[in-house]
Amino acid sequence: MLILDTALARREAEDRPIRVGMIGAGFMGRGLANQIVNSVPGMRLVAIANRTLANAERAYAEAGVEPVRVENADQLDAAIEKGSPAVCEDAFELLKAVHLDCVVDVTGAVEFGARVTVAAIERGLPVVTMNAELDGTVGPLLAHRARAAGVVLTGCDGDQPGVQGNLMRFVKGLGVTPLVAGNIKGLQDEYRTPTTQKAFAERWGQDPYMVTSFADGTKISFEQAIVANAFGLTVPKRGMNGWDHEGHVDELTTRYDVDELRELGGIVDYVVKSKPGPGVFVLGTHDDPKQRHYLNLYKLGEGPLYSFYTPYHLCHFEVPNSVVRAVDFADAALAPPAGPHVDVVATAKQDLAAGHTLDGLGGYDSYGVAESTAATRAEGLLPMGVAEGCVLKRNVAKDEVLTYADVTLPPGRLVDQLREEQDKLFA
Repeated sequence: MLILDTALARREAEDRPIRVGMIGAGFMGRGLANQIVNSVPGMRLVAIANRTLANAERAYAEAGVEPVRVENADQLDAAIEKGSPAVCEDAFELLKAVHLDCVVDVTGAVEFGARVTVAAIERGLPVVTMNAELDGTVGPLLAHRARAAGVVLTGCDGDQPGVQGNLMRFVKGLGVTPLVAGNIKGLQDEYRTPTTQKAFAERWGQDPYMVTSFADGTKISFEQAIVANAFGLTVPKRGMNGWDHEGHVDELTTRYDVDELRELGGIVDYVVKSKPGPGVFVLGTHDDPKQRHYLNLYKLGEGPLYSFYTPYHLCHFEVPNSVVRAVDFADAALAPPAGPHVDVVATAKQDLAAGHTLDGLGGYDSYGVAESTAATRAEGLLPMGVAEGCVLKRNVAKDEVLTYADVTLPPGRLVDQLREEQDKLFA
């Protein structure tokens, strides 16, 4: 990505910075605000929209900036022209601003994120999304809409899916065929709740529901689903393998059956407690015996699987790279080129009674599990991204995967319309 710092340096020298609007001002948003304001010459965070205005102001304040409050797009444009960072409550007014080059979605909310993304695409504005939950639910359709509009919609560098995407492209550039795109977790317990994760969340200043989605496997299911959809991969089984492996990921080259991987066309997977955590890995093969000889010389072993890894993921620190890639090079860090291959389906975290309203991501009721799109459609399984607010029609047992037939959907949601459109488009 060294070309990106050159592009930013040129913009800084020419006094034409990339003007970024950010939607959402939670834990990750505050980190991104600080990064852009203090460490990214050639880029300006010109506005933050958040429904709680004080949180948007806090994000700027922690970066050492005092913003002005605005109420509409005209006031925002005037503030940008004056060089005054601005905050507003209405994300859709932010999206109407003329003096904006890119928007970053840091909400993590599926329905609201869908509305924001659709509006940004219709406005013709590049979108960098940190919203894996939205991407894993209707990302293929939104990417299709973005391409039709000539707009870049991309996942972000830094978070594990984006790091895997960069590593996949690197590996393919070597002539290696990737067969496993892997994620490394420190903990996996499907039955964690906001109560069990409360102390950890408070220690780090995070949302307990978001932290729970990390611990119960929902987040990694979404992360691996969007990697699968970007590269045409599948899952080895419902939920992926998810092996406990306390050694190095290099040792995994002997654990997979290469013929099975080839038959599946490549998979996404994850391991728990492995080194180097919390990074990512790619396992692949090379068909040329001459090149296999060189790979052996370069200490990657005799094959047939070769291990490549990145030992860390630095989340918001790298998101500005995605912004430059989208704005200056029309390059997506991660985006599905066609229809979905893997979905995330809702699974009961406890016994649930008919009439109960599901609480959604990182809650007490359900956790997300990665499943092939073929199986999801054949069985009518309920996507995790649409589960929140659904009302159960019957009693559901713990660990039972929910179906559309089990629930009544809330009325009038955009995400349900998008999901139906996606299913029809990529039938």
